[in-house]
Amino acid sequence: MMDGFERPYERGGVVVPGLPILPDDMERHPVVPCGSLLVEIDAGDTITVQDREGLQPAELVFFDASGASDPAMLGGAGRGAPEGTMALLASGGAAAAKMRAALAARGLDLARGRAIVAFAHGSNAGDSECFIASTDGTLLVSAPGAPMSPHAQDAPTDLVVYIRRAARRNAKGRRDPPDPLADPSMDVNIAPGRAHAYRVKKGEWIQILDVQGRECSDFQAFSQRKLDAGIEHEIDPTTTRSLVGSLYPKPGLLSKFWTVDHDPLVEVVRDTVGRHDTFGSACTARYYEDVGYPGHVNCTDNINATTAAFGLKPRKSWPALNFFFNTAVDDAHQISNDDPWTRPGDYLLLQALDDLVCVSTACPSDIDSTNGWDPTDIQVRVYGADETFTRSIGWRASVEADLQDTKKSGFHDRFECFTRDFGEYGGYWLPNKTNDPGTIGEYWAVREAAGIMDMSGLRKYEVTGPDAEALMQLCVTRNMKKLPVGGVVYTAMCYEHGGMIDDGTVFRLGDDLFRWIGGADVSGLWLREQAEKHGLQAWVRSSTEQMHNVAVQGPNSRAIMETVFWTNPDQPTMSELGWFRFAPARIGDVHGTPVVVSRTGYTGELGYEIFCHPKDAGEVFDAIWEAGQPHGLKPVGFAALDMLRVEAGLVIAGNEFSDQTDPFEAGIGFTVPLKTQEDDFIGRAAIERRKANPRETLVGLDVAGSIVPSHGDCVRLGKAQVGVVTSAVRSPILGKVIALARVDVTHSAIGTALEIGQLDGHQKRLRAEVVRFAHFDPTKERAKGNYG
Repeated sequence: MMDGFERPYERGGVVVPGLPILPDDMERHPVVPCGSLLVEIDAGDTITVQDREGLQPAELVFFDASGASDPAMLGGAGRGAPEGTMALLASGGAAAAKMRAALAARGLDLARGRAIVAFAHGSNAGDSECFIASTDGTLLVSAPGAPMSPHAQDAPTDLVVYIRRAARRNAKGRRDPPDPLADPSMDVNIAPGRAHAYRVKKGEWIQILDVQGRECSDFQAFSQRKLDAGIEHEIDPTTTRSLVGSLYPKPGLLSKFWTVDHDPLVEVVRDTVGRHDTFGSACTARYYEDVGYPGHVNCTDNINATTAAFGLKPRKSWPALNFFFNTAVDDAHQISNDDPWTRPGDYLLLQALDDLVCVSTACPSDIDSTNGWDPTDIQVRVYGADETFTRSIGWRASVEADLQDTKKSGFHDRFECFTRDFGEYGGYWLPNKTNDPGTIGEYWAVREAAGIMDMSGLRKYEVTGPDAEALMQLCVTRNMKKLPVGGVVYTAMCYEHGGMIDDGTVFRLGDDLFRWIGGADVSGLWLREQAEKHGLQAWVRSSTEQMHNVAVQGPNSRAIMETVFWTNPDQPTMSELGWFRFAPARIGDVHGTPVVVSRTGYTGELGYEIFCHPKDAGEVFDAIWEAGQPHGLKPVGFAALDMLRVEAGLVIAGNEFSDQTDPFEAGIGFTVPLKTQEDDFIGRAAIERRKANPRETLVGLDVAGSIVPSHGDCVRLGKAQVGVVTSAVRSPILGKVIALARVDVTHSAIGTALEIGQLDGHQKRLRAEVVRFAHFDPTKERAKGNYG
């Protein structure tokens, strides 16, 4: 959401929502849920605190230069102790320890602080409160909150602090670099059109940061050992691409840059951008000369000049790693480039795997979009080998949202006992596959016994308030008036034109209490937007970080669940819990850790999903794991899950549907009960028109041979393309290759012979036949628990 201060960057009719612009005298500081912010304030500064999601109190504690605290210095009332902030900082965790250290370094005693509580009497999404500082000092702002019980809906959410400076601190339109990740041993700002060479010891960390956004930086590294032996073997992009199997490494298993000698020199530990180039060289004098700019400053000459002091020989061009450079290859194999994807403060964090000589540049190109037509500065920082940084891929809930580090779910440490192969999903590291039993073993465990999988990346939103039912009735395709308390329903959410936003499940916790669980935050943000647009008294607050979940799936799942979880007498037991129902439960007995259990899943088997606070996740996993061993329970990753869901005909965003696909085209028309749902919902009129004149539909394909098609492969009848493959797997239980495909309704009848085109779509064809969808257990008897 944008507020009254921010506006998207716009120039010449080009709007860039990812680059919000603030007035030159204003700063923006996000405060995460259960987090805090410490910032220096000058007399006359105006502080605005905004509640992004509603119902989130804020505590403000202001200290003057002497360390005294008085709310009157901000023009506010209240003299109570900052109890919420004190509770946050008394908790464990690196963020709390860092804030305690920052306060101590300034000689500030929080126990002497006096707090202003903003939004103490409730707030709506986007509400703000404003304060003006009467003196210089230090401001501490926190978003206090307690861990949310899975039975409750009181999730702490984020705040944003805007500071309008009485005296402008920066040059117009330029930003200072963000604070370092730790105390740097080197901190260098490279002006546009310059380069800097530097030494890094093995184990040290290199942060390459785009200060203003939309700026490229060439990078190279040499082993000092090899240089001492007279060998100049730098990072080789071709070797690296060959060894990692992708255009460039990223945080995770395949994360290293290599030389032609197969020596790894640096490892990518963090990447907040995910868009770079390893094909082009650093810009050269010839490049500018050929365009008509002889004498233009260039990265190659800059690299030559700055590395000469380290004894490196000059070159006509350097095979650099073009960090933040945005290139693409079109169908004619032409390489093009466009503006970088970087935003202010985006960075790469590398770890040196040997003693190195490194060089970094700030690209000078101002004759094309390489640097957004406006070259700016690059910040390079080196941190000591004794520092520790987690792996992270930059993740945002929406294009406008604040950057978040990739998190470990509450179950991560347990799954880490079985694998190091984790991938990013929705801002979380989740397992791809285990070492033992491996993908095929995991698959058969779910089909024949039971498997447990981490699904914490699903997005959860608490929808509460007198108009909560009206909001859900407006925004999803199912009839919320028919959903009972304790019920769960699978549904679609659509835009006005009928295209899908997301699919997901709705839990009804009370008359005015709902929980939305979907695949992407865009659906939760859409709910909040519609509540505001239609003037509904309903709050939509993210609870993803407060509620992590595992799924226990397979024929033996009920026996496991019966052993582990207890429910109140007024709730169904695990054996009584019906399909698409949920119940509050506890581990063991009435005194056990609270969870919510639903009879849902994503495998086509009898299954359950267990939701808990992440602090309780280890206990929940251990209880399930112990009870599951006599029943063959195995850990399961996303590779096996994909096989299971394709067999079961279960759709996923980005494959079976997008915002151009309506629910009928996505194969989930059953979620749109047009005959029995009398109320209007967003997209209904468009869906009715599209249903009356269908163009495409989702079908199952049996594919001849053993080659598994790829997502996006064309489906053809003769030379004409009539569809596209959305997902495909080799099915272990069916013993053949199967696919889901969206095809023209003219050719969607069961038994229709089609071909899947590969290579150029014509030169290689896989014979296929339209079959009943889903391929496995199409009547869902196993998911219902009917194994007779």
